[in-house]
Amino acid sequence: MKFKMPISIADIAKLIDAKVIGDTNIKVSFLSEIHKVEKGSLMFVDHEKYYNQAIYSAATAIIIDKELECPEGKALLIVDKPFEAYNKLALHFNPFTPIRRSVSPTAIIGENTILEPGVVVGNHVTIGDNCLIRANTVLLENTKIGNNVIIHANASIGNDAFYMSKQKDKSYNRWHSIGRVIIEDNVEIGAGCTIDKGVSGDTVIGEGTKIDNLVHVGHGVRIGKHCLLAAQVGIAGKTIIQDHVTIYGQVGISKSIVVGEGATILPKTGVLKSIPGGNKEYIGIPAGESRSKFREMIALRQLPEMVKKVNEIYAALFSKKKKD
Repeated sequence: MKFKMPISIADIAKLIDAKVIGDTNIKVSFLSEIHKVEKGSLMFVDHEKYYNQAIYSAATAIIIDKELECPEGKALLIVDKPFEAYNKLALHFNPFTPIRRSVSPTAIIGENTILEPGVVVGNHVTIGDNCLIRANTVLLENTKIGNNVIIHANASIGNDAFYMSKQKDKSYNRWHSIGRVIIEDNVEIGAGCTIDKGVSGDTVIGEGTKIDNLVHVGHGVRIGKHCLLAAQVGIAGKTIIQDHVTIYGQVGISKSIVVGEGATILPKTGVLKSIPGGNKEYIGIPAGESRSKFREMIALRQLPEMVKKVNEIYAALFSKKKKD
């Protein structure tokens, strides 16, 4: 999330009651998670495993629970519970505001755009020209929709990220999501789809992409241009789907991976790690190139007969040995 204006580390420290190590005069422009930092970012880290990754990242300031040496030009904000401090800042700068009307007075709706009965348009939503939003669709706060977009009935866009922090008592606390959903021009989204906003960044559906019914897109996912997603596809958070990818029905795609440009993923495939594009087809769990996977399937079908033949050979050899 980008702040409306840069904020000094001294002011941030007051808000979360933090001790500062480093330069208190520097300013931050973004509130970011560890995977999406840039110069000017303020982030948090609460696990020793990620201390170095955080401190030596592009981030300008880090909320942390241990006093460590601070690199020049950065600041560490020391608190007991970094996750809670981050959430406090997220709520402070992006507070929850309930929807009071079907169409928020802060929404911007373009020319020739149709909203059917039951559509809910949240706070600070932007919808472009010539869009069709079918009945009972919900567009939550800060969602941005381009021109010539069709969203079918009962879709829900801009839901909070399913992103939890595990506590020491093994319970889970939800991160306060401060990202957005951005839907580019000429996109079509099917009935009953759910698209989560990013934790701190954006979930993006690229220009010309078409999504079938009952598809779930997780937080911070980026889907490229002119992709096709069939029904019941599920994409976990922070994954990147590059341009011109085709995904058949009931495919599950894991978090934080990349599906290469032009790839085709066949039905019921489980994609557990990044796969290259290059117009290749993938199938199976875990996903593999279809030619290799089909050969494996053929071999598996032949396996019972092969085992039977081996057992007959061993039985014949054993019988002959016994006679000798």
